[in-house]
Amino acid sequence: MIDLKVQGMTCDHCVQAVTRAIQARDPQARVQVDLATGTLRAETSLPREAVAAAVTAEGYTVSG
Repeated sequence: MIDLKVQGMTCDHCVQAVTRAIQARDPQARVQVDLATGTLRAETSLPREAVAAAVTAEGYTVSG
């Protein structure tokens, strides 16, 4: 389980964008995004760095 703090997500489009980006690298990944807290939780076989890279490639900032 990977938990990330993501800055810049504001709407459902943002949720879909980061979810698709992660699932493009791991189609079996389960992604949960909480816009209110700016957090993302991914159940995936990808390493943390790969998940963070997928999110930043979509234009969002990963912190923590």
